[in-house]
Amino acid sequence: MTSELPACRRTVLRGAALAGAAGVGLTACGGKSGSAAGPDKAVELGAASEVPVGGAKLYRDDKVVVSQPRQGTFKAFSAVCTHRGCVVDSVDGTTVSCPCHGSQFDAGTGAVVQGPATKALPAVPVTVAGGRITAGPAS
Repeated sequence: MTSELPACRRTVLRGAALAGAAGVGLTACGGKSGSAAGPDKAVELGAASEVPVGGAKLYRDDKVVVSQPRQGTFKAFSAVCTHRGCVVDSVDGTTVSCPCHGSQFDAGTGAVVQGPATKALPAVPVTVAGGRITAGPAS
């Protein structure tokens, strides 16, 4: 039965059973607090030139992935997986991957490419001014 649980929950359950602990609270894998929709205030990410045309760049610490489908057009999405709340860890071309359970998303649309996630990554407001990218709601 435990072989079907995600590894992080399985580890907690086993540890609780061994320690004889009662009332252990479980959180989702990578269960950090904060918004699943990305930054809750505007954050400057860096130079717009760092995001390749036809590709994307992950700003993992800020929980945002930014794509540039066409020269000068930028889109941003939350980097928090909609399956269990893990922060995605890689971008290959326009495919964003979550390390926890293998979900993949399209960096240009936020759409699920491969499950177990069933919901798209939420869009995040993005602006470019003076060659610098800012993502998140206006302050």
